[in-house]
Amino acid sequence: MKLNRRIFMGSSAAAMASLSSPAVLADGHGKPRVVVIGGGAGGATVAKYLAKDSKGEIDVTLVEPTRTYFTCFFSNLYLGGFKDIDDLGHTYGTLAAKYGINVVHDWAVNVDRDSKTVTLAGGSKLPYDKLVLSPGIDFVEGAVEGWSIAAQNAMPHAYKGGSQTELLKAQVMAMPEGGTFAMVAPPNPYRCPPGPYERISMVAHVLKANNPTAKIIVADPKDKFSKQALFQEGWANHYAGMVDWIGSDFGGGNVSVDPNAMTITIDGEETKVDACNVIPAMKAGRIAELAGVTDGNWAPVNAADMSTKADADVYVLGDSSQQGDMPKSGFSANSQAKVCANAVRGALTGSKVFPAKFSNTCWSLIDTDDGVKVGATYEATDEKIAKVDGFISATGEDSATRKATYEESEGWYAGITADMFG
Repeated sequence: MKLNRRIFMGSSAAAMASLSSPAVLADGHGKPRVVVIGGGAGGATVAKYLAKDSKGEIDVTLVEPTRTYFTCFFSNLYLGGFKDIDDLGHTYGTLAAKYGINVVHDWAVNVDRDSKTVTLAGGSKLPYDKLVLSPGIDFVEGAVEGWSIAAQNAMPHAYKGGSQTELLKAQVMAMPEGGTFAMVAPPNPYRCPPGPYERISMVAHVLKANNPTAKIIVADPKDKFSKQALFQEGWANHYAGMVDWIGSDFGGGNVSVDPNAMTITIDGEETKVDACNVIPAMKAGRIAELAGVTDGNWAPVNAADMSTKADADVYVLGDSSQQGDMPKSGFSANSQAKVCANAVRGALTGSKVFPAKFSNTCWSLIDTDDGVKVGATYEATDEKIAKVDGFISATGEDSATRKATYEESEGWYAGITADMFG
């Protein structure tokens, strides 16, 4: 079934309902207050649904430092020349004007869970009754020997949408004839499991057209990766001889880089490279750590409502959460946000709370009209978000099926961004 905007936006409707008692507001103020930190797939969605469905009963504030949010999902298609950077940028005007959300463009720098306040970089404090954190990812310092955030201009990570993505594309386009592109892939768990390998496909697509004698090296600390058979089939079909994937069995986890010399050393063998994409190990966005709701890397949550194990009034969505079987993806964050919004509204106003149901699909483009996908549905258990069933594209599919899969992904992108920002 082709996934269009209408189907996507209605896909999270639940079937059964129960009643929840409204919370008693601690300091006696009238309207309950929800602060959401992070304006991506999780944060923008939960803010919108809280404001829209509560019809003014809840005061919703969204804290997001950027005025234009560039999606990390679909950014590989910009690298491949299938999208312009402006196609990935979205703003918050509709959330403010249509739904009455107080959008604050600032950094959240601290959370005091005792006083229930969020401190902003500008110095102001925001009180909350419920706090939703959806800050995405940060990187584990020292995860790749020789690389740090200070080196991100020489060797971009490009795993947060926007300027880093533009920089990486410029470096690929500036490679000399017959040059070498290298990627250091991340260890599990990380944002968008197929993402690094779609990126390799898109870089290969550009190089095949503009620099066909160039080579691509992938140093991977894993012995297998998402959609591996599909990607490797695609690389053989479209980019024969260009991509060299070096997994953990061949030293892919024994890697260091030198951003000044532009070299990568894999299992003791040093190679001079012309562009290098270093994707380090990841952890929850910094504000989740500052709020004291992580285990040092990720924030453990309750599957039924995405509330943290550390504090029932703090919720964590998307990439930052440790929730069970769902991958860290934009679709997952959006799905979790709807469950969370329903639960938070029920807790604050006594409205109906539906049983938690989740879904996710990750599409990847290997070459022009050669799209593949993987996905699943999930349910909440006492232990985690648990996978119910799933699907994946098959190797050897015909071109019409692959083209339809790519077109489906385009419909999904239009749907989810409208669901987030429209």
